[in-house]
Amino acid sequence: MPTFTYEAMDNKGMEVKDTIEAATEQEAQSKIRERGFYVTKISEKGRTKKKKDANASKDGKKKPTKKKGTFTIGGVGAKQLCTFTRQLSTLQDAGLPILRSLRILEVQAKPGALKNSLMGVIEDIESGSTLSEAMGKQPKAFDNLYVNMVKAGEAGGALEVILQRLAEFKERQQSLKRKVQGAMIYPAAVITVATLIVGFIMYWIIPKFKKIFDDFGTKLPMMTEVLIGTSSAVVNYWYLGPVIPISIWLLIKIIKKNKTGAFVVDWLSLRIPMLGLILKKSIVARTCRTLGTLVASGVPILEALAITRDTAGNAVFVKAFEHVNAAIREGESMAVPMRETKIYDEIVVNMVDVGEETGALDNMLYKVADVYDEEVGVLVEGLINMLEPLMVVVLGLIVGFIVIALFMPLIQLLNDLS
Repeated sequence: MPTFTYEAMDNKGMEVKDTIEAATEQEAQSKIRERGFYVTKISEKGRTKKKKDANASKDGKKKPTKKKGTFTIGGVGAKQLCTFTRQLSTLQDAGLPILRSLRILEVQAKPGALKNSLMGVIEDIESGSTLSEAMGKQPKAFDNLYVNMVKAGEAGGALEVILQRLAEFKERQQSLKRKVQGAMIYPAAVITVATLIVGFIMYWIIPKFKKIFDDFGTKLPMMTEVLIGTSSAVVNYWYLGPVIPISIWLLIKIIKKNKTGAFVVDWLSLRIPMLGLILKKSIVARTCRTLGTLVASGVPILEALAITRDTAGNAVFVKAFEHVNAAIREGESMAVPMRETKIYDEIVVNMVDVGEETGALDNMLYKVADVYDEEVGVLVEGLINMLEPLMVVVLGLIVGFIVIALFMPLIQLLNDLS
């Protein structure tokens, strides 16, 4: 039986060199894969047929992979990471070695944070690190959720399945985000244009009418005085327009640096009519999907809760997850402490309770996330439908007030002249 010499990499990225007996090269590759190795080069003794990695030279030795990254500011965008995860999942599902998959994606990536991170990941894997360890060293691209799911996939020998779940998870997140952003484009555009037009009228048009009224020396009605006073404030203090909202935003950021302040701000944000409900349901959907994905991937429940807590983005939910985590450590189920937090609807608590009883917690969490994603979409659509007539009414009142306030003195002047 022919003997084949091969070079391969194990799950930790370490290079393995050995020989194996098989009838054909395909059979030899199958036997090598059964051992948990990824073939980078194989040849029958006495022949020159080889399967090389994309980074191998003609003599079979690895070329140096260390590259210099470009200067970047900020991290990897959610959309870019989503695309990368789907592509990596596809390459892994096709049976390519992880290093070769990463090299392919690194070559096709545009210069930026993701390309730099992939260079670092490839270099660390070649030095003997696992994929999760290498990704953990690149926080600009891969957060705790990403790293821990990859780690669970490596431990369970199902990395391609975990990457597929990660890709689906990030695609759903992106879909919901695009839906909300797309729905808000129209009202945001209308409000921006209306603000600019009213500002132009206040800054340029009203002062000209004020000069006419001053020349005639007529007594102005209260509405006109209010309009002219507002116009004078806009002319003299126009810079407060951008300064005030930026100052409020910075103040909120400073307050949220404190744990108590962050809790108060986030608690108030959940109490805003309509918007608070949308925010609450979107957080529930995101956290349930995150927790369900982690549980399905084999991450221990306490670790999964800690990761989900860090991705909540709201201090009220962070405190709730801390309470649930502490209760589970003491031996309680998840449903009881969730009910005690009083921020989850009864349907969520009951579905989690059923999931724990039946051993299908991940599926129940997915269902909760799907339901709440749909409800968020309906609420956003309802908010937009409510905003459209409201904007028309408000703009009509503003324009009507300006027209009446300007024409009342003109009518009075005409009466005096006649």
